[in-house]
Amino acid sequence: MPASATKILRVAVLADSDTRWKWGALTAKRTVPTNAGETDIRLDGYLLRGRATPTARQLQEVGVHADSLREVTAGEFLRAMGEESYDVLVIALVGGGVQAMLHGLRHVWADRTSRPVVVTGYVGVVYEKLADGLLLRHGADLVLANSRQDADRFRGVYEGVGADASSVTEVALPFLGGAPYTGEHDPYTVVFAAQPSVPASRKERTYLLERLIRHAREHPEREVLLKLRSKPGEHTTHIEELPYQKLVQRADPPPNFRLVYGHMGEVLDRTDLLVTVSSTAALEALHRRIPTVVLTDLGVREVLGNHHFVGSGCLASWDQLDAGHRPTPDEEWVARQGVAADGSYATAFDAARARITELLDRPDGLPQLAPYYTPETAPGYLPGILARHHLAPDGAPLPGAPATDKEPGAVRQIVRRAARGAYRHGVQRVAPVIRRMGEL
Repeated sequence: MPASATKILRVAVLADSDTRWKWGALTAKRTVPTNAGETDIRLDGYLLRGRATPTARQLQEVGVHADSLREVTAGEFLRAMGEESYDVLVIALVGGGVQAMLHGLRHVWADRTSRPVVVTGYVGVVYEKLADGLLLRHGADLVLANSRQDADRFRGVYEGVGADASSVTEVALPFLGGAPYTGEHDPYTVVFAAQPSVPASRKERTYLLERLIRHAREHPEREVLLKLRSKPGEHTTHIEELPYQKLVQRADPPPNFRLVYGHMGEVLDRTDLLVTVSSTAALEALHRRIPTVVLTDLGVREVLGNHHFVGSGCLASWDQLDAGHRPTPDEEWVARQGVAADGSYATAFDAARARITELLDRPDGLPQLAPYYTPETAPGYLPGILARHHLAPDGAPLPGAPATDKEPGAVRQIVRRAARGAYRHGVQRVAPVIRRMGEL
C-alpha cells in the first residue's frame, strides 16, 4: 500500500501527572491496533491542570513524545472532545477524575452518532481502594488490568455489585522492557527506588536513608544510588512532603553514595540489586530478572503497599542484605503479576488490540457511556466528585466553571505559575510545620 494511503488513527491521552502520562501514552502506543505501512497513529496529549501537572523536565525524563501536547482544565478538555474527532481516548487520571470525565464525555457526546473508544486503567500495583477505584473507572469501554491477578479481582468487584464486567481486559504494565540482566557490573551497583509518599513519616524516611548510607559505608567497593522521581518543587502522582534531597543534607554519605534522576530503564541498565519498599520499579526489575528486594524493615503493611509482594520471594530486610542475602523470586507469583520474564510480553496486549479493533469496526457505532455510578445509584457520592471538576450531576459544566482559555495567554501563564508555586510551598513547608505544632 502506498504511503499516501496509510490510514491514520487519531488517539488522545488525558493525564494528570508525569507517571500517568507515561502510562497513558505507552498504553496508547501498545494497544491501538496498527499495521506496518497500512495504519499509523497520531497521538495528542492533554495534561489536566492541577498540583501534579508535570514540568518540562519531567516530561523530557519520561521520554514519551506526542504529536501535540497541551495543558487544559477539565472544561477545556471536554470542549475539545466535543469539537475534535478521535478514534481512541485513553484517560490516565485518578479514579475521581476518570469518573468525572466519563460523565462529562457522556454529556458532550449525547447528540453525536459516533465517539472514540474510551480506555482507562491503573499506572501500577493496585494495593488499596480496590472497589472504590474500580467503580470510579467503570463506564469506560476498556478497563485495563496489568496482570492476571488484577483481571480476576476486577471482574469479581464488578460482578459483585451487578455491574457489567466485560470491559475488564488483561494486559501488562506498558513500560516494561529493556535488556535482561546478564551478570554483575563493575562496580557492583545497588539502587534504592524511592517513592514520594511511602513511607510518609520523617522517622521512617530518615531510617531508610540511614540504612542505605550505612550499606554504602560497609561496601565501599559498590556504587549505591538513591533513585529519585522528582526534584524539589516538582510533584508526581503523589505529594512528597519530605524529599530525600533535604534529608540527605543532614547526613554525611560516603563518596560511593549519590542521588540520581533520569529514566528508570536507563538506571536499571546498570543495576545489580534493586531495593524498594513497594515501588513499581520492582516489577520493572523482575521483568528483566534483576535481583530485587522489597524491604520488610518497616513491617509488611497495607499502608506501605509491600503486602502486595507477599508470596513473591522478594521480601527481605537491610540486615539480611548487608549480610549478603539475595532473594529468589517465585516464578508463579511473578507470572501472575504480568511480569513476563518468560518472553511472553510481546503478546500481552493482543487482547486489548483485538477488543479495540472490534469496537472501532462496529457498524452501528458505540452506545453511550454508562458508568455504574449515577445520580440514582450514588446520589450522596457522585455529585461531589463531579463538582470538584466543575460538573453538574448530569455531567454538564457548572455555571462559573473555569474558562481559562479565554484569558490572555501571558496573564494565564503568570497566574497559574504563581498559584502552583504557592500551593507547593504550602504542601512542602507550611503543612508539615502545622502538623508538628499540633503534635506538641
